[in-house]
Amino acid sequence: MSPLPPAIFLMGPTASGKTNVAVELAQRLPVELISVDSALVYRDMDIGTAKPDAATLARAPHHLIDIIDPTEAYSAAAFRHDALRLMHDITQRGKIPLLVGGTMLYFKALREGLSDLPQSDPAMRSALEAEIAQHGIQHLHQQLAQVDAETAARLKPTDTQRIQRAMEIYRITGQPMSTLIGQQQSTELPYRIIPIALVPSDRAVLHQRIATRFATMLKQGLVDELRALRKKYPLHPNMTSMRCVGYRQAWQFMEGEINDVELLETGIASTRQLAKRQLTWLRSMPDNIELDCLAPDLAQKVLDNLTENL
Repeated sequence: MSPLPPAIFLMGPTASGKTNVAVELAQRLPVELISVDSALVYRDMDIGTAKPDAATLARAPHHLIDIIDPTEAYSAAAFRHDALRLMHDITQRGKIPLLVGGTMLYFKALREGLSDLPQSDPAMRSALEAEIAQHGIQHLHQQLAQVDAETAARLKPTDTQRIQRAMEIYRITGQPMSTLIGQQQSTELPYRIIPIALVPSDRAVLHQRIATRFATMLKQGLVDELRALRKKYPLHPNMTSMRCVGYRQAWQFMEGEINDVELLETGIASTRQLAKRQLTWLRSMPDNIELDCLAPDLAQKVLDNLTENL
């Protein structure tokens, strides 16, 4: 077994029960929890992110929850920097880092490192936004296809955020984003990773969990939460925080773009699409220990596997 200190990755799609398992493990193992979730970083966004409540966080504190305002941005690079610092500190305290969440890009960035892409340039971003407003995102996608066919083929013609970022990188550096990513240096983590993937044995049951959870979020006051957020912060719908599943649909409802039935239906559909993407990411990751997230004794199964591997 590797002499490197262990670190546990507890991964899974939305509604797979990750938080409950992590809280149980925190009662039974010498671990500290690090949230790997691009939505839980935002303060005051509680209902729509399924953020653990105060009682849960008192039992099992999570690092990297409630660290920025919804008007701010948080990147995979920022997560990697913060997570590495926390993992080092946790290990120095004689405990095991347990990273739990569903933002697979963050797990990938932590494990494999990141390419050296340029920081966003406000002037360039504004110029691209003006182009999009005048000609549409499809026009920018066509331009991207001419200078970076690999990236353009990977992106949907309607993916405004990623198309804009890819064109911004090309115009700043003069090189395609795909080329810069290809030059990425592999960065080995100084930890022995134990990757646990919670996957459903029956996708239909996960879908039902998702439907029930989103309906519960609406009953708990997701729209009222967004209304309060809009009063407290200068938000607009293109901010990263407001593109989170649930908030995006609630914003459309508040603007009269969809009705209450459509709010429920589109929220459930978007969450199911998110889960599908998360499962695709998980399948592409090497060496995962896959466990059925629908198992009634899931926490015990995870604990048994960890006991064998720690």
